Amino acid sequence: MTKETSFTLEEKCEQIKDAFAHASNRERIYEKIMEFGKTLSPFQKEWKNEENLVSGCQSLLYLHTTSRLGALYFSASSDALISAGLAALLIFLYSGEFPANIIKNPPRILEELGIPALLSPSRANGLASLYLKMREEAIKEGVKQALAGIGSQLSS
Repeated sequence: MTKETSFTLEEKCEQIKDAFAHASNRERIYEKIMEFGKTLSPFQKEWKNEENLVSGCQSLLYLHTTSRLGALYFSASSDALISAGLAALLIFLYSGEFPANIIKNPPRILEELGIPALLSPSRANGLASLYLKMREEAIKEGVKQALAGIGSQLSS
């Protein structure tokens, strides 16, 4: 799997399924998640701030969001490898997507793979909180884009 892709959301889901195809038990799934955690891009020190902190996580997890050409791109940092891995999975899934895709498509692929059920309640809560923060960022960006469109129509 590559970090930034031009794959559709469905194709990204298939790649995640393929990555976990041979993870036949809880231990192998955890190992695979932690492997993903090692793939996170370097996270800039100035991004580690209160605004980027994901609340509801067992560990410290930061999520930074940027927008390019209407699509959102995410970066994350965590002090726990399992949290970093969960973040890497969601980043792979949602980076490069437009806000509407993020809002309309919760990470069902993780449920299909049984990942939330394998996590401790606090880790599962952190995963849900991470998606909610990504969704919140997508809503903010969607509103910003809509207002920019309205503003350009009004000035015409």
